[in-house]
Formats: sequence, C-alpha cells, structure tokens
Amino acid sequence: MKILLAGASGAVGRPLIVRLVKAGHEVWGMVRRAENAPVLQELGAMPVVANALEWAEMFALLERVRPDAVIDQLTSLPSSPFDLAQRLPADRVLRLEGGGNLHDAARFVGVQRYVQQSCGFYLNGGGALATEESPLRTDAPGGIGESARMYETLEKRVLGDDVMEGVALRYGFFYGPRTWYWPDGAFSLHVRKGEVPVIGAGRGTFSFIHVEDAAQATVAALEAPSGVYNVVDDQPTTLGRWLPAYAEWVGADAPAHVDEDEAVRRGGEESVYYQNSLSGACNRKARAVLGLEFGRIPWLGV
Repeated sequence: MKILLAGASGAVGRPLIVRLVKAGHEVWGMVRRAENAPVLQELGAMPVVANALEWAEMFALLERVRPDAVIDQLTSLPSSPFDLAQRLPADRVLRLEGGGNLHDAARFVGVQRYVQQSCGFYLNGGGALATEESPLRTDAPGGIGESARMYETLEKRVLGDDVMEGVALRYGFFYGPRTWYWPDGAFSLHVRKGEVPVIGAGRGTFSFIHVEDAAQATVAALEAPSGVYNVVDDQPTTLGRWLPAYAEWVGADAPAHVDEDEAVRRGGEESVYYQNSLSGACNRKARAVLGLEFGRIPWLGV
C-alpha cells in the first residue's frame, strides 16, 4: 500500500516506518518541523512537512499523495510527564482539530483505511481488565477525564465513518527508546530524584506496550478487520508492584509512600485516582486477530 503516516517522527513513528518499509509499503512520513525530515528519509520514508492544524495544507497534501491508508499518530506531548497538565490543551487541539482536518481530507480523496491512535490505559474495566467493549473513563477527574473524552471523540470519528474502514488502536503506556519509561527517559529521572511516591496502596493496574510491539500491531492493523483493538502487553501490573521494581531497574532508591489524604492535599484528587483506579487492559483480541506476540517488561523480569 501507499501509506501516509502523520506524526512520523514520534517514538512509535520511527520503528513503524522501518516495519512498514520492510513489509513492502510505500511510506510518506508527515512531520511539522523540517529538521525531522532527514531522519525519516534515512529510515526509508518520503518526508513531507505540513501542519495538521492548517485545513488547506491537509487537503493539498492528501491530493498530492493520494494514499491507500492513513495512520494518525498525531500527538503534542511534553518531554516530561510532570509537564503533561500544561501541554494537554495543545495536545487535544492537535488530535481533535488537526486530526479532524486529516480525516476530512482522507475521506475527500478516497482513502480506503484510517488507523487512529487511541488509549488503552484510561479504560474502565469495572473491577477487571478492560476489553474492547469497555468504556473510556470520561467521568474521571482532571486531565484523565479530559483525555478520555478526547479519545472517545477520536474513536467515534474513525469508527463511525461510512466511507473509510476505521481501526482504533488502544495502546498501553509506551516504553522503549525515546519514551518516558526508559533508563534515559524523563520518568526515570524523576524516579531517581525521589519525586514519584506510591500513593496509598498503588492498587491501580497499568498496561504497558513496547514501541516496537506497538509498531508491529499497527502494521498488522492495515489488513485486519475494522474495529477497536487493545494493544497492550501480557503483564498488567498494579503500580504498587511495578513502581518499586522500576526504581530498582533504573538504579534508584525505593519510592516513598504517601497516604491518599496527604496526596490529595499535595496534588489533588487526580493523583490518587491515577495510581489507584486504572483498570489495565486485556489483549486477547489483538493477540488472536493481529497475531501478535509481545515482549516482556524489563523491570518486571520474566
């Protein structure tokens, strides 16, 4: 196929280009900053510089490329998770408005399939691991609820289209090179500084995914049945277990413990919710339909 990959220079975009090219696809990688274009070319993609927030640019680009499929990996995330609250408004604008321009242009030129990045960690499993039928946590406090509502809108847009085949990939928390969760990543720096305590029991369940496994799933999604897939690994783990193991893995001291009342006073209700209410997700459908095998989380061992 001829593929247009938006957000091509991100942590998933780069390994995704490599896998797409290896699979024989013609890849056009869209980036906003020209300095990212040479990297994409080295990886085997045709780089194009465009701003998704500019409606006319998206229509001109799609008219020029006329791809068979579009993969929307648009994000505007900060280098540190501690800065996420400040960046979330811009991220929502890019994904909702910029992604909307991209989606509209794709429909106009007759794109056959649209693959949308979605969220596999703000799902409500009702006390169990979330499935593809589980709703997003749209009633959660603060930025969690705002992000969940954004992802719900993205999923409705791509899955409700009557022209293009739509796929929503609910990725877990990314780890691997160029992510927060890696020895040289921002989260590790905060852990080494002792800035990430366990709040209460840390009973929330987290589902991660290595960026290489996420890329593998995305390639498979180009030819899979339309619908939603939870793209998460095989080790859903409570924060109270994985955070101390992560600290040891990156050479940090064991994290401190903070009770929930104190955490609310320090950081508000959202911080407690984040560490104690997340469900984690089940990957059974992705394994069966996309034929995936996932790597093991390095800080949890085998």
